[in-house]
Amino acid sequence: MQGVGPSIAISFSVYETLRSYWKSHRPNDSTVMVSLTCGSLSGIASSTATFPLDLVRRRKQLEGVGGRARVYNSGLLGTLGHIMRTEGLRGLYRGILPEYYKVVPGVGIVFMTYETLKKLLSKPPSF
Repeated sequence: MQGVGPSIAISFSVYETLRSYWKSHRPNDSTVMVSLTCGSLSGIASSTATFPLDLVRRRKQLEGVGGRARVYNSGLLGTLGHIMRTEGLRGLYRGILPEYYKVVPGVGIVFMTYETLKKLLSKPPSF
């Protein structure tokens, strides 16, 4: 929950900000293109901001598996500190490129679907 909540909050706020800005400057652009692009960029922003939390979660899940030594003996902040001390700032973002490969199309499609459904559901039913 510590990673999902902030990720969704960042994603929606960045998406709405980018979409508003885009629509104010280019109102005739396709809604699908705008939502795909802004959604993809919001996915990058949220992943970048919350990736260290996800990294800590994954590392703690995997420690001790397959005979590996238990390295992280503390909570979230202790694990973040250990990674910073041993691997530096770069260590907090190790593996972020595959995350982007997953998030960019995924979040773009989510927001495109969101906008499409919002448009479809806001129309009154025709009988």
